[in-house]
Amino acid sequence: EVQLVESGGGMVQPGGSLRLSCAASGFTFSTYDMNWVRQAPGKGPELVAGISVFEGITRYADSVKGRFTISRDNAQNTVNLQMNSLKPEDTAVYYCNVRRGGVIYWGQGTQVTVSS
Repeated sequence: EVQLVESGGGMVQPGGSLRLSCAASGFTFSTYDMNWVRQAPGKGPELVAGISVFEGITRYADSVKGRFTISRDNAQNTVNLQMNSLKPEDTAVYYCNVRRGGVIYWGQGTQVTVSS
């Protein structure tokens, strides 16, 4: 059974940093691309960052380029999202996901709130 468990969310002031982690199990983690997606209140989901299996190629939404960094640890089966210079508009529930066998699996999400 595929399981994704996010952690590391919280409340932070504008300009602050947070590091999110997603622990994966139930599949061969090192052979799948992984993504972080967020959903703010009243808005649709936004793909924030992705990291590929092949050479760990990364991609980012324009809104987070230069501030967020996605990484993966295949030995620990985790994918991380380092978020710096946080802005109020980064407030959202953050999810990691993986597409496997034509199905997209999601974790339960972790809340990030950026507020003074």
